[in-house]
Amino acid sequence: EGSLGSGQWWSVPAAVLLGIPLYSNATGVIPVMESLIAKGLPLGTTMAFCMSTVAASFPEFILLKQVMTWKLLVIIFVLLLTSFTVVGWTLNLIG
Repeated sequence: EGSLGSGQWWSVPAAVLLGIPLYSNATGVIPVMESLIAKGLPLGTTMAFCMSTVAASFPEFILLKQVMTWKLLVIIFVLLLTSFTVVGWTLNLIG
């Protein structure tokens, strides 16, 4: 919360990048979200972190590499990270 909860513009992209090396399923990330929000992290930053943990993690892309080309993986990866960042910023502005 001390680093990402200050409401700076870079907190959402930083949360997205921090979530990439981690792996969790959708139900496993709920307690993490609850504790981050309870500690004071803004909702948008928390959502962006959790979305990148579930959808843009390295294990997910290792599995996808078996059925997709590198070019398509890079396009999907960039689109996901951009979408997560925009959603995070939007939720932070609303909240």
